[in-house]
Amino acid sequence: MARAGLSHDAVVRIALDLVDAGGPTGFADLTLAKVAAQAGVATPSLYKHVGSLAALRREVAVVAVGDYTRALTDATVGLAGPDAVAALAHATRGYARAHPGRYAAVQVAPDPDDPADAALSAAAGRSVQVVAAVLRGFDLPEDRTVDAVRSVRASLHGFVALELGGGFRLPDDLDRSFDLHVRALLAGLASLARPPAGA
Repeated sequence: MARAGLSHDAVVRIALDLVDAGGPTGFADLTLAKVAAQAGVATPSLYKHVGSLAALRREVAVVAVGDYTRALTDATVGLAGPDAVAALAHATRGYARAHPGRYAAVQVAPDPDDPADAALSAAAGRSVQVVAAVLRGFDLPEDRTVDAVRSVRASLHGFVALELGGGFRLPDDLDRSFDLHVRALLAGLASLARPPAGA
């Protein structure tokens, strides 16, 4: 039976529910047919509310990036330097473990030259700003900020993606391994800091 009052926002909410229910592959597995089945309508009926699967995925990604950015902000507010980066790292892992489908959506890279990606570009930009603000405590050279943001993102995503994908099969404690990973990341960031004046 078709849902009464199906709307654009309702379609996005259904898509988010499916992404959440699908675990690490929930975002990749999202289809209009699945959304339509959940909504109780024929797939063509969705086109009244969303233009395409790509457009729906984009909207899911915007929501996911916003959620993720809030998690980072909440975890790092009032902190600086190594404490802030460690909090950001643990918030990233915590978000990914709690919302693996949405975390996959966070990894969508918007095209800055595509007007359709404007909302996602803005959301991603806010996320990058949070990471860049956290890194200010390391007194990095201005021309190394983007490098450092990329390094932090790649480092954390590598660990988290392996964990979510079942890539760590040894019995050793993963929490301990992640703590060591964060310490190594902090040491790397410290090595990029500008030397003290006069040094």
